[in-house]
Amino acid sequence: MIEIVLDTETTGISIKDGHRIVEIGCIELKNQIKTEKIFHCYLNPERKVSEEAFKIHGYSDEYLSHKKKFSEIAEEFLEFINDKKLIIHNADFDLSHLNNELTTIGKETIKKNRVIDTLELAREKFPGSAINLDSLCKKFRINYSKEQRHNALVDCELLSKVYINLIDQKEHTLDFLMKDEIETPKKGDLKFIKYSKKIIKPTSNEIQLHKIFLKNQLKKNFFN
Repeated sequence: MIEIVLDTETTGISIKDGHRIVEIGCIELKNQIKTEKIFHCYLNPERKVSEEAFKIHGYSDEYLSHKKKFSEIAEEFLEFINDKKLIIHNADFDLSHLNNELTTIGKETIKKNRVIDTLELAREKFPGSAINLDSLCKKFRINYSKEQRHNALVDCELLSKVYINLIDQKEHTLDFLMKDEIETPKKGDLKFIKYSKKIIKPTSNEIQLHKIFLKNQLKKNFFN
């Protein structure tokens, strides 16, 4: 199962006020394990960044003016996310901005039914609690530096860890690939498996020795 963790930064909150995307970050997960594939870009929004947004992400008009426009990276972005499931925190915000950009250049919009909104997952898991990304990182003891935050790619890294915790998938089960995908995994080649706790079962001899030990302990405690 391949999923894409996605985050954006913008010039402001609402597309109704003409706000645009200034950064897109994406990380690929395969069976909830991060792969080496990422998509990341800064964008020229062709408008000024609001003071509120600048305080959050720190991208100045001058810095962004030299970046590519959304229309120039759209095909690469759409190819990266393809029909994969998208993991987004507060999906309504990111989707409204992404779909606004896609509509502007005549591209098909992203449907909500292909999105897993971690904000909704968190609301179900922690009703009545703070469920922004900072709060969830604290709940799950995920380390992060506030100085590094509000970079879309860094937020994707954090969100991928939050997502795993929200779906209670901290330990991944052993999962060898199908035979038609690969012949025999090489010894020590961990890319062919997902991680798992090792379960060691006692031998029949060990079980018998344990029974003898318990019997002797009972005699010692009750008959001495």
